[in-house]
Amino acid sequence: MGENGYEQLWKQHKLLKMSVPAIRLSSGIKMPIIGLGMWLSKPGEASESVRYALNNGYRLIDTAACYFNEQDLGKVLDEEYIKRGKLKREDVFITTKLWCTHNRAKEVEGQLCQSLEKLRTNYADLYLIHMPTSFDHEMKKPDTSDSLEKLWTGMESVFKKGLTKAIGVSNFSINQIERVQKSASTKIHNVQVECHLYFPQFELHEVCKKHGISLTAYAPLGSPGRVDWEVPKRGKMQWAEAKPVLEDEIVKKLSKKYGKTPAQICLRYLIERGISVIPKSVKEHRVKENFDVFDFKLTESEVEELKNVKNCQRLFFFDYMINHPEDPFKHERR
Repeated sequence: MGENGYEQLWKQHKLLKMSVPAIRLSSGIKMPIIGLGMWLSKPGEASESVRYALNNGYRLIDTAACYFNEQDLGKVLDEEYIKRGKLKREDVFITTKLWCTHNRAKEVEGQLCQSLEKLRTNYADLYLIHMPTSFDHEMKKPDTSDSLEKLWTGMESVFKKGLTKAIGVSNFSINQIERVQKSASTKIHNVQVECHLYFPQFELHEVCKKHGISLTAYAPLGSPGRVDWEVPKRGKMQWAEAKPVLEDEIVKKLSKKYGKTPAQICLRYLIERGISVIPKSVKEHRVKENFDVFDFKLTESEVEELKNVKNCQRLFFFDYMINHPEDPFKHERR
């Protein structure tokens, strides 16, 4: 679709008027309950997916230094929306992340500033420690020079300087979350983890609620495209075989009842639990479909039925973490 097509979309749908349900973080800011995940979005297609998302009402975009597409988001948002007066910077919630080859307190600010330069903004809305496992710059060996508690002081510093409006962690275990909370002067505002029908994270969610931490689900649809990911400087990972979330019989039953797709049922289920979701897609119809989840509501009994699904399995084990002192999943590995 060319520029004229996008202009027509803006006029036709009056997208500037659209509002997105949001959750309030303990830092005081509001985060949309649904956003676009940019993991696995390649340069070029990443730009297109951002356009699709913003044109269809998304106001949360989730990226990371190791996705290598921060610059795509920054360019599209700045040149095509902000400078043209279609959106203001404060209209869009941007999440980005610190990669594990820089998990040292003294490197946090420099890494965030590099991300901000690519994103063409002077602040992030949410900055996360991407992984609890720290490695050297070449990602060849673990680097435990900074504990997680020490690393968190670097996150607190950029928050206090206003370089980000909220800080959090991703892929941390419950124990690691509790450790950071115990030592922190600024508590965790958000936790982002794998969370979907087949890995519902009930215990971790309860811990988050106890501490007033919001929870974000990555791979909320089971991430069918995960096998294509290459870890920076490590290559592709090994993945366990798993039943597709979207083929679950209960999901298909509810899909038929509500006239919604299985993906929409799975997203609505997590939203009903108060969990924000960041499904990834680079296809326009999928991006639009994933957002179209606010015109129906599951009943309490249906949510409970989905909660009781027994086919539970973690998909993201990140095998490069094996034998690392801070491996968050060491007790789950076979």
